[in-house]
Amino acid sequence: MLIRIPAVLDPQTLATIRQCLAEAAWEDGALTAGSQAALAKQNQQLPSKSEAAQQLQALVLGALERHPLFFSATLPKRILPPLFNRYGGESNRYGDHVDQAIRYAAGQRVRSDISATLFLAEPSDYDGGELVIADTFGEQRVKLAAGDLLIYPGTSVHRVEPVTRGARLASFFWIESMVRLDEQRRLLYEMDMSLMALREQHGDSPATVQLTGTYHNLLRMWADT
Repeated sequence: MLIRIPAVLDPQTLATIRQCLAEAAWEDGALTAGSQAALAKQNQQLPSKSEAAQQLQALVLGALERHPLFFSATLPKRILPPLFNRYGGESNRYGDHVDQAIRYAAGQRVRSDISATLFLAEPSDYDGGELVIADTFGEQRVKLAAGDLLIYPGTSVHRVEPVTRGARLASFFWIESMVRLDEQRRLLYEMDMSLMALREQHGDSPATVQLTGTYHNLLRMWADT
């Protein structure tokens, strides 16, 4: 399930992050990649333990907590601290790869059910740099506005096309969902979106209340908290 979540970052937060990244000291992104991914990864990354990275992580996580669509789409159990990367110049691409199934942070294991890319540069700032994801409907090519988030299955093969002008800035992270299976999360998300539309049209009618109960009963059946 590929879902675009628009305007996760407000303009002020986005400007703060971009200013910080403009002054950042970057390192080779391959240093944090697994053995397979390191062969395909040619980008730069903000050192995760740097003061700048930790400040930006707090801003991104705070924005996610305030966004109801993010919760509905991911049903998060754990969110790994966001990382930040840059594509441009000679470090301008990331070939086909699959994200590691288990990530480690703060001494705990996190299953990467969902991958997430938060775009931080406007599409007009750079050429190329599309996020290409292999999907059941074929390859999906994505290049979103700054502040928009894309979530997609952690199981998917994906890549970042070469950046031929400018710089592509993004934050990326992984989510362990309370609902492990993508098909079940999709059903719950579609039901939640339909319930929101029904409430806007008809308020809390008896049918809407009944369907809300069904949603929560399915979540209760499938969720691992």
